[in-house]
Amino acid sequence: MAIKVLKPGLATTVQDLGRPGYYHIGIPLSGGMDRHALAAANLLVGNPEGAAVLEAVFMGPELEFTEDATVAITGAELPPKLDGEPRETWTSFKVRRGQILSFDFLKQGARGYIAVAGGIDVPVVLGSRSTYALGALGGFKGRKLEAGDELPVGKAAAAVKDGRTAAKDLRGQPAGMPTELRAMPGLYWHRITEAAGNAFFSDTWKVAPEADRIGYRFKGGKSLEFVPREPPFGAGSDPSNITDACYPYGSIQVPGGTEPIVLHRDAVSGGGYFMVGTVIAADMDLIGQLQPNTPVKFVKVGMDQALAARKNRAELLGKLRTALA
Repeated sequence: MAIKVLKPGLATTVQDLGRPGYYHIGIPLSGGMDRHALAAANLLVGNPEGAAVLEAVFMGPELEFTEDATVAITGAELPPKLDGEPRETWTSFKVRRGQILSFDFLKQGARGYIAVAGGIDVPVVLGSRSTYALGALGGFKGRKLEAGDELPVGKAAAAVKDGRTAAKDLRGQPAGMPTELRAMPGLYWHRITEAAGNAFFSDTWKVAPEADRIGYRFKGGKSLEFVPREPPFGAGSDPSNITDACYPYGSIQVPGGTEPIVLHRDAVSGGGYFMVGTVIAADMDLIGQLQPNTPVKFVKVGMDQALAARKNRAELLGKLRTALA
């Protein structure tokens, strides 16, 4: 079985849950920006949670199926159409041989996940099928999809019922405005003044147009004021520079002290920018669903709160797993 790409959408790539274990040599985790939505799409069609799916950004692709299949779309509200007839998101449905899956205009969120029973069967590279386009690694030929591509699909593990659906309270999507992103102050918190630190968490920021798999930039808040210092060797004269250090996922760089950048799934692993803190793991999925100009507030939390939030996020997926068993 294969899927023919008639139209690729804006930026559609093959993603799974990523390739951990190589960040120390500069190869990022990659994988779905919204891991919960990716796992949910797979559960709806009877796949293992980490099977490879298609991640579509802002605009869905147009796909023709060469064999019967079961499909589910989760994540952003990117309404699917089968031969022009509307289908529900977060619900599995059958596709017949020769039918065409397309999408209406985006209504909410930023990234939709298209799971097919059997999974997208591209080669495994360093333990993952995820696309890392910056390094031309994994996925389909190491790049986003193009018209004319033919995607192989694996054999479905078991037949699942048409119309399986994920309850709204188990979808884990952003709710309310502004979106709150919980963050822990970082190792370089001492580099800014107390007033600057308070302002960072009290200001309302907005997602800038520069928001992709590498990182999300935010604008609109006050510039940070730095504590005076004698620049260390190798850091440069800008007060926002540091001697090169490692970047964790979710770390919040503030080049020049002006616009924070939250590093995401395809981020570089280190460099010389000051980090004001780190967005907690439980909120990284939410970032992947933010559109440009979405208002955001960073909320200061400690380690206990971060661990509790991670536990709650895992329990949400556990409830979905149980509901679809």
